[in-house]
Amino acid sequence: MKSAFFAGSFNPFTIGHESIVNRALTLFDRVVIGIGFNAEKGLTHDLEERAELIRSYFAGRPEVEVKIYAGLTAKEARRSNCTHLLRSVRSAADFEYEKNLADANRNIFGIDTFILYAEPELSFISSSLIRELNRYGVDTSKFIPKKNL
Repeated sequence: MKSAFFAGSFNPFTIGHESIVNRALTLFDRVVIGIGFNAEKGLTHDLEERAELIRSYFAGRPEVEVKIYAGLTAKEARRSNCTHLLRSVRSAADFEYEKNLADANRNIFGIDTFILYAEPELSFISSSLIRELNRYGVDTSKFIPKKNL
C-alpha cells in the first residue's frame, strides 16, 4: 500500500492544500496530513483545533488521516508507515527548495518525496497570504475548504 505524508503548519489549511490532498489520493492509497509544530510561523489556531478543522474537510474519507507532530518530518512519516513524503510547489523558487530537501531526505532517511505542482489557478494562494489579508479584514472564506458534514 502506497501512502504519503503531507506535512505543513497549515495555518490555515487552504483550498490549495485540499487540492494537493485530493490529487494525491488518485496516486496513493492513503494520505496522512501532518501538522508540524513550527514556532517560527505565528499560530492563529491551536494545533488540536486546526487538526479537527482539517478532519472536518475530509469527513467520511478514511483514506485521509490527520495528526500533529513535532520533530523531523521524515522520521514522523516513517512512524506513520508512509512510503513517501508529499510536497507541493507553486513556483520555481519553491521547487529549488523542495528538490534540495527531497535529496536530503532520500540520502539521510531513505524516503522518497513526491512533488505535485499547484494548479495554476491556485498557485497564488498561501497560508501567509490568507493571514495577511485577514489582518486587514479581507474576506478569505473562498480560499478555505468547506466542511464535509
